[in-house]
Parts: sequence; C-alpha cells; structure tokens
Amino acid sequence: MKRYLPLLVFLLTTIGASAQQYILSGKITGQKNEPVPFASVYIRSSTYGTTANEEGIYHFKLSPGTYNVVYRLAGYTVLSETITIVDHDEVHNIQLVDEEFKFSQVSDKWRRNQDPGDTIMRMLLQKREAHLKELKSYSCAVYIKGVQKLLSTPKSLRSEAVTRALDLDSLGRGILYQSESLSTFNYQSPDKVREITIASKSAGINTAFGYNKASDLQVNFYNNVFTIPGLSTRGYVSPVASNAFTFYRYQLVGSTVQNGQTIYKIQVIPKREYGQYFTGSIYIVEGEWRIYSVDLMLKGKSNSLNLVDTLQVRQQYIPITDSVWMPVSVLFNFKGSVLGFKFGGYYQGIYNNYKLNPSFPANYFTGEILRVDTAANIKTSNYWAANRPVPLTPLETRDYQKKDSVAAYHKTEAYLDTLQHRKNGINYPGYLIFGYSASDRTEKDSLYIFPFLQTFYYNTVEGFGINAKVRYTRIIDDFHSLAITPAVRYGFSNKLFSANILTEYKNDPFHNAKFWVNFGSDVLDLNNVGTRSLYFNTLSTILSENNYVKYYRSQYGGFGYQREVANGVLWSASLSYSGRRQLYNTNLGHLVDVKDKEFTSNNPLAPAGTPPNDQSFLFPTHQALSFTTAATFTFDQQYITRPTGKFNLPSQYPTLTVTYKKGFNNILGSDVNYDFASADISQYNIRIGLSGYSSFKLTGGGYFNNKKLYFMDYYHYLGNQGTTFDPTYIGSFHFLPFYTYSTNGGFLEAHYQHNFAGSLLNKVPYLRRLKLEEVIGANFLTTKGNPNYHEFYVGVQRLIFRVDYGISYAGNKKYLQGFRIFYGIR
Repeated sequence: MKRYLPLLVFLLTTIGASAQQYILSGKITGQKNEPVPFASVYIRSSTYGTTANEEGIYHFKLSPGTYNVVYRLAGYTVLSETITIVDHDEVHNIQLVDEEFKFSQVSDKWRRNQDPGDTIMRMLLQKREAHLKELKSYSCAVYIKGVQKLLSTPKSLRSEAVTRALDLDSLGRGILYQSESLSTFNYQSPDKVREITIASKSAGINTAFGYNKASDLQVNFYNNVFTIPGLSTRGYVSPVASNAFTFYRYQLVGSTVQNGQTIYKIQVIPKREYGQYFTGSIYIVEGEWRIYSVDLMLKGKSNSLNLVDTLQVRQQYIPITDSVWMPVSVLFNFKGSVLGFKFGGYYQGIYNNYKLNPSFPANYFTGEILRVDTAANIKTSNYWAANRPVPLTPLETRDYQKKDSVAAYHKTEAYLDTLQHRKNGINYPGYLIFGYSASDRTEKDSLYIFPFLQTFYYNTVEGFGINAKVRYTRIIDDFHSLAITPAVRYGFSNKLFSANILTEYKNDPFHNAKFWVNFGSDVLDLNNVGTRSLYFNTLSTILSENNYVKYYRSQYGGFGYQREVANGVLWSASLSYSGRRQLYNTNLGHLVDVKDKEFTSNNPLAPAGTPPNDQSFLFPTHQALSFTTAATFTFDQQYITRPTGKFNLPSQYPTLTVTYKKGFNNILGSDVNYDFASADISQYNIRIGLSGYSSFKLTGGGYFNNKKLYFMDYYHYLGNQGTTFDPTYIGSFHFLPFYTYSTNGGFLEAHYQHNFAGSLLNKVPYLRRLKLEEVIGANFLTTKGNPNYHEFYVGVQRLIFRVDYGISYAGNKKYLQGFRIFYGIR
C-alpha cells in the first residue's frame, strides 16, 4: 500500500488542480491610453466570454490551459492574444488600435458599381430570411446588467437634502439605480421563449424604464421592425429590413481582414432626416453575408424617443459553428435631460455557453416566459463577487455597499418607527386627487382613504352628500391577503343613509384566485357599466345643470369566486340578492343659473321636456336574485412566475370572454326571470408595421328569456355625455347617451381605434417637437328598437393628455359632434 500512496497523492493533486479555476483580468485601453468600455472578450472557438465594464476592466474564470482570447469592439481592430493560465490569477492589459478600413481592397471588386455599399447590403438581404430561420432552437446563459446615473444636477437644485437623498457627489453626480440578473434562456422557433432567473439583485429605485430580463434584450436586426418598449410607442425600420432600401442608403467605408474573414463597414444613412430610422454603422461578413456587429443610434429630436435624448444600440456576433452566428453581447447606451438634470446609463446583455438545437421536453414551453427562482433575490455579495462576469466599477461597488447598509438600517426598530410616523403623514393636495395611505411599519396592515374628489358630491337626487370610503388590507403571508372596504353614504336632501361593506380574500396568487362577499345598502347608477364619476357628475350638475347620472336605491348581499382554472382561462361566478326601489329628484336648486337650461328627470326613459320634479314610473319596488358566471380565454397566455405569484402579460392574440347571467323567479321572493348570454372578443396594441398599433373590441349577445326584468338588469353601454371622456378603455363611446340604447333584447357593438404613434405629424416641422400621437377610431352599436348608432373621431395625445374631435349618427341623422378631452382623471 505504501508503494501506491505517492501515486494516489499525485492523482488527487492533479485532479484538484484541473478543477481549480483562476481569474484572467486586465484593462482595455485605446491608442491614447483611454479606457475602452464594453469591449467583448471571449475565447475563440467557444461561446464563453464577457464584456469590459465602463472603465475598460474585464475579468473571467478559466481553468489551467492555453487560450486564444479575442478582444473586440466596433471602432477598433480585433485583437487576438494567446494566454496561458498555469496555477495563479493572470493580469493581461491590452491596447486596442483604431480600426482601419481600406476602400482600395474592395474598389476593384465593386468598381462597376457606383454604390458598393448598396450592393453589399443587397447580398445580405438575399440571405436575411435564411439567417432568421437558421436555428430551430437554442439555450444559453445570460447576464443582464443595468445602470441609471445622474450625470449633473443644476446648482440651484443641489441642496443638502437632494444631495443626501440621491447620494450625489459634490458635482451632483451619482447612481440612481443598478440591477443585475443571471439566467438561463431557452428559445424555440418561431417565438417560444422560457427564461429561468437564478440570481437577481438591484439597488435604488427605477422610476422610468428598464430591461431586466433576457427577453427584453433579444435584439434581432434581421426582423423588419425594431421596437423599444418603454422609450417609444413607434417601431423603427431595421437597416436589414426586407424593404430597407425604401428608407436607407448605404455607403461603403471600407474593409478589413479579421481572422481570415473580410469584414465590410457600411455607413447607414436615412433618406429622411426625421422618422423611424437609425443612423450609424453596420459590419458585414463577406461570403457569409451576415451581420458581424452593429453600432447604431437613435436621437430623441429626429426619432421621437421619449424620456431620453439619445439611444445607442451595439451588438456583437460570433460564430458558434461554421454556419451559425449568435450574439455574444448587446448594449443599450442612453443619455437624456429633464428640468436641468442630466442623466445617462446603459443596459447590457452577455450571452454564454450556447447549446444549439437542444431537445426540450414535451410541453416545456407552456407560456411561462420567465420563472424567478425562490432564492434569486437573496444571493449574498460573496455569490455575486464569484459569479458576475463583469466587474463592478468602484462607484458601483460603493453604491451597492451603501444601499445594502441603508437597506439593513431600514429594517431596524428605530428606523421603522421613524419611517412609519413620517410616511403616514397626510399630504393634503395629494389626498384631494389620489387619496391617503397609511401602514404599519411591517406594511402587513395598511389603510387607504379614498380621495376627497370621490367623497363629497352633489346630485339632484340626494343634493349635497358624503360618500366616505376606506379600505383596510391585511397581508397574511406571501400567498394570502384580506381586504375589507366599508363605505357610508348620506344625502342631505333626501335624508337617505346607506352603509355597505366589501370583503375580498385572495388565497392563491399562482391562479389569481379570490373570494368576495358584499352586503349593505347603497345609491347606485341605473347603468351598471358606469357613467360619470361622482366628481365629474358633481361638476356638470353644478356648473352646467346637466344631471346626467340617474340613481336608484339598492339593499343587497352577495358573494363570488374567481380562479384561473388553466393557463389563459379565468373563470368567475357570483350570486347576488337585492331589494331595489326607484328614486326621484329632491334638490333642484341652481347653484349656477345657466340660461335656457333645466335639470332632467331621474327617470332616464322620461320623454324630452319632462319636468325635473317628475315622479313617473320606471320600475316597481322589487327583489332580484341573480347568478352570473364568465370565462375569459386568453390565447397563448404568457406569464412570469415569481416566488410570490403568477403575473400574466398582454397577449399578442385576441381575448375571448363568454358571460351568462340568470335571474331567478319565485326564489326568496325574487321577482325577476331572465337569461342573458354574451360573447366579447378584443385585442389591444396590434402593431401594424411602422404605422403604429390598432385595438378593437367586438361584443354581441342578448336575452333569450326576458319574461321579467327591470331597467338596471338591462344590458348597458359605456357611453359618454359631457366634454371629458375616458379613452383608456377601447369599449367606450364618445357621444352615446348613457341610457337611451340600454336594451332587454339583442345587441352588437364594435369598436376600433388606431394610434399612428406620431408617424404622420412627425413629418410636419415644429409639430414634430411636440411628439404627438395621432389617433383615429370608430364605434358602432345596433340594438332592437333603436336606429343603428355610429361615430367617428380623430385625435392627438401626449402621455396622459388627449383631445379628440368626433361626429356621431343615429341612423342616417347626425346626432352630435364636438371635442372630447382627457387629462388623466376619470
């Protein structure tokens, strides 16, 4: 045995050494010794690599051996270095030389062509479809990093409080937000993706935009249209689009030979100064006729970007096999300014360890595009130091350390007590519009008081009134919560007091499941879809004597349940019982006397000219027991799974909702007897190439049994009377009266809207500076016993502000026309 002991020790030592990894690191500089940020560094003939940080520092782990390391960035000549790793970390600084593209190398080849750049791009476009379809599936490891920084602060605003709150240096600079994630990313043609996040970290508050998952940075210029969620509602023409020559011309800068391959540098030049186009450079591989790298730019003024002034997009491709190239890195670099504050930052993605055409298990792509591991957000600083492929800069390290310390302090008893007192202080202007929120220091118990604008009101039925409403929420644990919403309402004119309570219990966030119970009394709108809020009805009643909303009294009780029974299938059911009686106007005083105006009856079916104190019959006092069930089918539902639940994403396909409602007769004294069914199909934000996006909604149905029902049981529509309107819901009308078309028979309504996303007004000088979005649309309604109703409108919007002008028709006669406005308050 003693004879073999030295051999055993040697073998164990050798195995341990081969398993040991060491760090290759260094600094990448240019010819003037300036740092070269974000250069790609990877091992030739592999898919393993990294990217330098903002200061040109790189590092990654390697086992002992000899490697051909490639250093590459658009604008510099590719450098290949042979580096040997033995038994220690290795520091290898390198200097990149500015790229030199020689036109003479290609002048003979393209001498008969006046625009050689155009010819090269045509060769690429011939293979565009093949490059799009060359892979059926792949998987890879992805590292995403984002940093948002404040670059300068106006001196007048650089107070001690601002400096301390934003952690700024003496020049008003600092990191506002940074994030990192490590994921495995899986793709299957044509559009199936699934990402598993194994580690995630962030510091600061991101209040603008972000790209924190691998699918956010799936940059593919072989597609015709390039979209940038969060920064623009528009699509941008790829320089490699099938119709790119309509929008671009190309100029050959020159060529160079790198690793035995000829690379052409093509300058991308838009044919129009303003529009949905990139400027910059694209690099093409001769023979393969594919993208080698891109360095493209969008500018806020000419390209209608929101939030930022410039956006640079860089991407590097490497060969995975002789016939397949994949991106090794992508970078979004942005700058902007607002109110004198200058900011900037970047989001970068690094792709490693590609596996081409892997065999995924059956039903692997279920619609879950992202799953965040339960331990992803609790990785230690030691874990990140050992696994992040891009080293932090000293400023980023300091920011993490300070914010981690602050986060730890924020969990102390002293801070929580102070925070609770400060956070729960009331902001009166904010309470006026947004309400007031308060919570205990653990944030498990919270209280929300509804806004003042929804609390005090005036209408002709109740006169001045109070509608006090609060919501108490108790978070039991990550998967269970309880919300209780009591409300009291009192009208000073009709002396009617109401009180009710709604209780919701959420018990399964992975299936969007909840129970609810409600009971009490209230004064309700006869249109159960909703008309005008208490605030807007108060304004129109007082200022213009338009008492649009019609009310009735209800004493009720009910309960319900909803659950996602399968991915993309949400089912709900509810049972309610109510006693209902008609109400009449009791306060007809004129606070503002409007000439030739008079209030209308609280009976919405009373003929025109009926006096406002009318007490004509609309329905008798009665009881109603009703059951409602609905199923919503979202086709190809995609979602994100986090440790705290499932979060559904908007689908690229229509959503179908089927509803059935039954009114029971002679049960618990119920007086109703009806059966109603409807089907609704809708889709939002359907991108139409470069021309913006469309939305539509189509609903049809009716009562196949209407033996006995009352006006509040009719099918109602989201109409509009008054100057303000709500454009956030595609199923609303601009001019339709609230109650006239309500039906107890069959109906069909259709809505269509298209947002051109500025593609028209961007061509008009001066107007393009406003970054307005043009909107057109049409609404249609047909019901039994009423002439067909239709309306058409055009409008412009900017952020939360929108102005429309429309015209409507009832049958062949013009009904109304005019302006409608929206400014964020519903």
